[in-house]
Amino acid sequence: MLQYQTTEKLTGMRLSVMASEYRRQMEAPDTKNLSFEERFSMIVDAEWLSRENNRTEKLLCRAKLREHASLADIDYDPVRKLERAEIARLSGLLWIREARNMIITGATGTGKTYLACAFGDAACRMGIKTRYYRVSRLLADLSVGRGDGSYNRLLRSLKKAQLLILDDFGLSPLTAEQGRDLLEVIEDRAGLTSTLICAQLPVSEWHALYADSTIADAV
Repeated sequence: MLQYQTTEKLTGMRLSVMASEYRRQMEAPDTKNLSFEERFSMIVDAEWLSRENNRTEKLLCRAKLREHASLADIDYDPVRKLERAEIARLSGLLWIREARNMIITGATGTGKTYLACAFGDAACRMGIKTRYYRVSRLLADLSVGRGDGSYNRLLRSLKKAQLLILDDFGLSPLTAEQGRDLLEVIEDRAGLTSTLICAQLPVSEWHALYADSTIADAV
């Protein structure tokens, strides 16, 4: 009777994992030889791990990463010109904590998106709010937002992301309006949060993508 009441109280307090672990221990003969501290620690660990996993799953879901990627599974084929030591250094994600940015450039098929999503995956697993966008989709959403009144709300949402991944930048020239929209995104985040940009074109050619050179200078 006491076991049932304890389980019901834990469930009522939304501690269902603790309740499940408590029930398991009461039914498992091998736990009877453990001390109270050991058993209680196991119950707390079960709840903590469940909450950590749920938080990670929510962050990954909200990030909307384009690929399921992991830094542990990166292909270091020489043609990709990736340095293990550099990736290892960046995988600590100190650059995100310091609100610094990353740019990944390279030809089609060299795995830019995978690498970006791998960093996004690592960020989510470290509790960092992350958001992935293809630049064309982001600009389309901002354009729609200007018409339906959701423009500022979308900008606020983007600003809250501690890591914003902008993929496929530079696939086509930017109109003056698109350039201003991208500037709004970048300005909101500069020095406060991190932005990771993937592009085929080298940075030296980015300026020419903008219809308005003044906007290009600002970005």
